[in-house]
Amino acid sequence: MSADLKLGVNVGYWQREPEDQTDTVLAAERLGYDAVFTAEAYGSDAFTPLTWYAARTSRIKLGTAVVQMSARTPAATAMHALTLDALSGGRVILGLGASGPQVVEGWYGQPFPKPLARTREYLDIVRQVWRREEPVTSAGPHYPLPLPGGAGLGKPLKSIVHPVRPEIPVYLGAEGPKNVALAAEATQGWLPLFVDPEQIEPVFGASLAGRPDGFEIAATVTTIVTDDLASALEFAKIPLAFYIGGMGARDRNFHLDLIGRLGYAEEAARVQELFLDGRRQEAIKAVPDDLADSISLLGPIGRIKERMRLWRDSPVTTLLIAGVKDEPTLRAIKEVVDG
Repeated sequence: MSADLKLGVNVGYWQREPEDQTDTVLAAERLGYDAVFTAEAYGSDAFTPLTWYAARTSRIKLGTAVVQMSARTPAATAMHALTLDALSGGRVILGLGASGPQVVEGWYGQPFPKPLARTREYLDIVRQVWRREEPVTSAGPHYPLPLPGGAGLGKPLKSIVHPVRPEIPVYLGAEGPKNVALAAEATQGWLPLFVDPEQIEPVFGASLAGRPDGFEIAATVTTIVTDDLASALEFAKIPLAFYIGGMGARDRNFHLDLIGRLGYAEEAARVQELFLDGRRQEAIKAVPDDLADSISLLGPIGRIKERMRLWRDSPVTTLLIAGVKDEPTLRAIKEVVDG
């Protein structure tokens, strides 16, 4: 159980059109929200909007949920993070994720196999960069430094910049049990997606068993405050259908697997089938109401207050509110959490 549940906002990635959510971020900072997180898929990146918001704020923490590892070499990601951390006065949380083979190989043109081993190497290199104890080296095989072959002129280098913090917090976006266990073992936090607070212990308890004191679990939660619960449920199903059906291959989709572990394997398979057949509206309707409701905060503010106790009773330390943009609603949610 979390002693004090913190609040953040997840403004996501751009969908179809560029979207400046500065007003939302400023409202969240005024109201005492702890953090703002940005994301990336295969369009807008996570670091640029976060830097935009950093320049307009002074206190709120700045997180990525998540930066896709295959989009940048470890050194490039470390440079992005240390630069923004310096300009923002040490407010960065680096959220990393391996993504999936469809995006990694189809969009970034990088190999996907052995994501756990790649993640370990990635973490080691970014931390070497920040600590600046000696020139950065890696024995590979995924990110060997210096690069074997090539011109044969590579040599180990040390960042010419002294980071303002030698240890920037790293959270891992993870869904599979082994990846969640890696987050608990090797990082400062876990960024779950599509998580039912009542099932965190049954589904992920073994993976989280070794987490240290102070380990953060920052869960992104679709939040819709409305008197029309039916409409809210339909809206909350849209991202679920997209991730179950479209963010992965037919025979390898980590989001589909996660929904199965939550107890909806048969229903998820049907959603994927409809989505991949081009019947997207049917796929959305096929998402079970109970699933959409369990991983979200939906309905009138009184109902959200009642359901908030499920999150308070879970291991989650921070709720990243997704979908809310206006200050009055952000304030209402903050008042619910503050009691």
